[in-house]
Amino acid sequence: MRTPAAPDRYRHRVLVVEDDDTIGRHLEAGLRGHEYVPTWCRTGAGALAEAARAPYDVLLLDLGLPDMDGLDVARDLRARLPDLLIVVLTARTEDIDVIAGLDAGADDYLVKPFTMTVLLARLRAHLRRQAVAAPVRKPVRLGDLVVDVSARRCALRGAEIPLRAKEFDLLAVLAERVGEAVSRETLMAEVWDENWFGPTKTLDVTMAGLRRRLTKAVQAASGPVRLPEITTLRGHGYRLERPPDPVD
Repeated sequence: MRTPAAPDRYRHRVLVVEDDDTIGRHLEAGLRGHEYVPTWCRTGAGALAEAARAPYDVLLLDLGLPDMDGLDVARDLRARLPDLLIVVLTARTEDIDVIAGLDAGADDYLVKPFTMTVLLARLRAHLRRQAVAAPVRKPVRLGDLVVDVSARRCALRGAEIPLRAKEFDLLAVLAERVGEAVSRETLMAEVWDENWFGPTKTLDVTMAGLRRRLTKAVQAASGPVRLPEITTLRGHGYRLERPPDPVD
């Protein structure tokens, strides 16, 4: 494991998890040359220990690690660090592998070989969106569901629903346009970035995760629940349906 440069609160700390020496050195040098503060780990266990020791903004994660599957590292760190930006770097190209990586908690997926220019562009896009301060907005109440964009909280009958960052962003965009058809292009631009380079299936995986968490919250609630329904508009996008008024 390499020792990181001295922390600088104006520079993003990046945890690089890569067992290939050539790629690891290339990433470490390229990141440091662009004002990031990288730490390089060669194993999954080392990465988990390092992430517990110090705060990081970004995780660059190879899936083919010598001691464990990178997907397990992604799941562990996503559960512990919900705001961590996770970018998977891998030679696995099948759709099922891409979906598995995103479903494990990755925000982006970059297939090897890739250029440092593309990687840096993706990092800038993600970090730029994270840095934009959201204006203060009133919570949106939809039946028994409350979406508070300013506080980044979603609750069902007062019980908070633990959503991942992109799941919340996706719900927030739909909630503020309740009853409207929102295109896939609009969702990708507002939840990710208008210059997004990754697969659009990222949207589908994130939507599936959001629906699962909402369903789990309903199952945990007692009695009937008034919850907005997310309708899939094939060939276009999605629409959040306002729940019907309660019956007297």
